[in-house]
Amino acid sequence: MLMLHTANNRTDITNRQDIERLVNQFYDAVKADATIGYFFTEAVAVNWEKHLPIMYAFWENVLFHTGGYSGNPMERHKQLHHQSAMEPAHFEQWLHLFTQTVDRLFAGNNAETIKQRATSIATVMQLKILHHQ
Repeated sequence: MLMLHTANNRTDITNRQDIERLVNQFYDAVKADATIGYFFTEAVAVNWEKHLPIMYAFWENVLFHTGGYSGNPMERHKQLHHQSAMEPAHFEQWLHLFTQTVDRLFAGNNAETIKQRATSIATVMQLKILHHQ
């Protein structure tokens, strides 16, 4: 397999294992974050053994169009918003942590693509959840 090496020996996101590494490290940062961590530790008692494989499939599908994810993340986040109100700063921090995690671990076309798609997802969710209740 051809691995594209870039600055600081980071490689691009190329497979499911890379997605799992990204998701695991991202959620480690999220859980420890003062701005949004409580959504995952207090507002909802996340079952990480169940949640993480769903997130692996979600992001793998977002980047590689695998078709391995089926679900309705918008509805789940709307429910969460009713339990514990989300604000623009929460979406901004989520996106900041996601982008920071990608940039720390990876570099390349797929890394840029997943950050762009995360930005789109956060933007659409914020618009639909905060402005179209």
